Amino acid sequence: MARYLAQIVVMGAQVVGRAFARALRQEYAASQAAAQARGRPGQQSAATSSITGMTLQEAQQILNLTTLSPEDIQKNYDHLFKVNDKAVGGSFYLQSKVVRAKERLDEELNIQAEDTQKHRNTNS
Repeated sequence: MARYLAQIVVMGAQVVGRAFARALRQEYAASQAAAQARGRPGQQSAATSSITGMTLQEAQQILNLTTLSPEDIQKNYDHLFKVNDKAVGGSFYLQSKVVRAKERLDEELNIQAEDTQKHRNTNS
């Protein structure tokens, strides 16, 4: 009886492992396809989203931005960081989300600046 139970557990683990691996491969393929559709800056942006754990859209929503302007990013960041300070009754979790959102948007601005610089060098 114990032997059959052990076999069932092992087979179940194998099935779950294969399903997880298949889902991971599909997600990776979809991510690569989306990045290729957006071009080189899209690949960098997708990689940055993967590293930071936050998409560009999520970061914009957190900082309440529709366009990427360094001044607006800094202004909204400063306000939300102060409002969510634990010393004034804010939430450390929300404050950390604000910090991560600013980091993500700063990375996106860097990617856009590099892309603009490459286009200028190519056209010169």
